[in-house]
Amino acid sequence: MEYKDLLKMVEEENIELFENTRIGRLKGLNVDDTITLNTSIKTAQDKKGVLAEELGHYFTTFGDIRDKTRVENVQKEKRARAWGYEQLVGMMDLISAYENGIRNRFELAEYLDVTEDYISDALNHYKDKYGLYYQIDNYTVYFDPLVIFKKF
Repeated sequence: MEYKDLLKMVEEENIELFENTRIGRLKGLNVDDTITLNTSIKTAQDKKGVLAEELGHYFTTFGDIRDKTRVENVQKEKRARAWGYEQLVGMMDLISAYENGIRNRFELAEYLDVTEDYISDALNHYKDKYGLYYQIDNYTVYFDPLVIFKKF
């Protein structure tokens, strides 16, 4: 998914999107139907990941979850991040990357236009969700280390 696809989602959901520095050290903030991205985000790839997470909050969580000492808030944060990972680094994206000759995390990050840290976090999410590997169609995706096998 490209950044423009996230922007289209923002538009379709009638979400207001702003960029400013008034959210302190937060990279992004979702309140009601408004998402604010911090102008201090340095790369387009990081901005894409932050917007995906904030959309994840919009679609999967509610309420003020800034207090991370509360277990339910940590769970809501994890759910929102998972939504973002599955949008930007989906299983079929991993298969497509493999079919296009992508063989390492650096190349994968470039291919999907996200940061390497985002790739690592997404793969950890999948490992937590599925275990060591996931089978889809004729492919087996191992998450750590990232290896994809195609059955013939």
